[in-house]
Amino acid sequence: MATTMQQLRAWRGPVFLSYGFRPFFFSAGVLATLLIALWTPWFLGFLALPSAFSPINWHIHELLFGYVPAVIAGFLLTAVPNWTGRLPVVGWPLAGLFALWLLGRGTVLASAGLSPVTLAVGALLFPLALLMVMAREIIAGRNWRNLKVLIPLFLIILAQIGFHYEAARFGSSGITTRLGIAATIMLIMIVGGRIVPSFTRNWIKRENPGREPKEFDRFDILSMGIGGIALAGWVIAPLMSRSAIPLGIALLAAGCIQAIRLVRWAPDRTLAEPLVAVLHAAYAFIPLGFLLAGMATLTEDPGRHQAAIHAWTTGAIGLMTLAVMTRASRGHSGRPLSAPLGTTLIYIAIGLSALARIAVALLPATTIWLLPLSGLLWCLGFLSFAVLYSPVLLLAPVQPK
Repeated sequence: MATTMQQLRAWRGPVFLSYGFRPFFFSAGVLATLLIALWTPWFLGFLALPSAFSPINWHIHELLFGYVPAVIAGFLLTAVPNWTGRLPVVGWPLAGLFALWLLGRGTVLASAGLSPVTLAVGALLFPLALLMVMAREIIAGRNWRNLKVLIPLFLIILAQIGFHYEAARFGSSGITTRLGIAATIMLIMIVGGRIVPSFTRNWIKRENPGREPKEFDRFDILSMGIGGIALAGWVIAPLMSRSAIPLGIALLAAGCIQAIRLVRWAPDRTLAEPLVAVLHAAYAFIPLGFLLAGMATLTEDPGRHQAAIHAWTTGAIGLMTLAVMTRASRGHSGRPLSAPLGTTLIYIAIGLSALARIAVALLPATTIWLLPLSGLLWCLGFLSFAVLYSPVLLLAPVQPK
C-alpha cells in the first residue's frame, strides 16, 4: 500500500487539493470575514442580498452551518488519516467535497427564488457527505474510540435540518440555534480535551521543563458529562417551565468544573509561546459561557444570555478554530510550531473582538462604539489569516514529518 506521502506526491493537480486543510481552512477564513462584512450593511439596510433568509438568520446559519463545518472538515480530513493509518482524501474526491460546500454557500446566499426544501437540500449535501466519508474512514480503520467525534457533527446536521424548518415555518430559529451552538461547544470540549494538553505537554517538555498538564482521567470524563448535561438543558430550556433554578445551577457547576479542567492543563506555563497559549485562551471562553448562561438563567437577564452566546460563538468557536487552523497549517507545511508576530496579532484581534462583543451584551450603553469595534476586529483577524496563510494553504507543499 502506498504511504500517505507517496499518495500526496502522486497528486499532480493543484496544491490546493493536496490535503483537506488547504481548501477548507482558507475558505473558512474568507467566509468568517464575509459573515460580518456582508451582514452589517445588509442588517442596516444599505445592502440587499437575494437570500430567502433574513440577515440575522443568514448570519447565524453561515456561522454554525457554513464556517464551523468547513473547519471541522479541514481538521478531520487532516487528523483522521493520522488516527487510522489510512490514506487521506486528496485530489478530485476532495474537490468534490469542497464543491458541495461551495454549493451550500451559494444556495443559501442566493435562495430567494428557491423552495424551502430545495434550499435545505442544497445546504445539507456537504455535511451529510462529510459525515459519511469520515464514518467510512474511522470504521474502515477500526479506530473505534474516535467515533465519538462524529456525534457532535451528527447533532450539527440535525440542528441544521431543524434550523431550515424553523426559519421556513416561523421566520426565526431558537431551539435549533441553541443545538448548533451546544453541539459545537461539545465538539471543542472533546477535541480540545485531547489537543490542548497534548500540544502543551509537548511544548513544555521541549522548551520549559517542569509541571505538565494532567493526564486524561475520570475528572475529564466527569467534566464533559456535566457539561453535556448542562448544554442539553440549555438547548431545551425554552420548552421547559419552572426549570430555571436547577438549570442555572447545572450551568454554573459546568462552568466551574470546566475552569478547573483548564487549570489542570497548566496554561500559566505556556505564556512564552502564543501558538500554545492561544489554545488555553480560547478554551477559557467555554467556562465563561457556562457561567454567564447560568447567571442569565437564574436572573432571567437577556443581556447575560446574549453574552453567554457570544462567549461561546465569537470567543470559544472563533478563537479555537483560528488556533487550530494556524497550527495545522504551519505544522503540515513544515513551518516552525511557533507564532510569528502576524499570527499573534490575529489571535489578539479575535480575542478582543470576543471580549468587546460580550461587553456590548452586558453593557448596552457601549453598543455604539464597541459593537463596530468588535466587528472590525473580527474582520481584520480572519481576513489577515486568509492573506497571511494563503501562501501556506495554496502554494506550499506538505512536508513529511
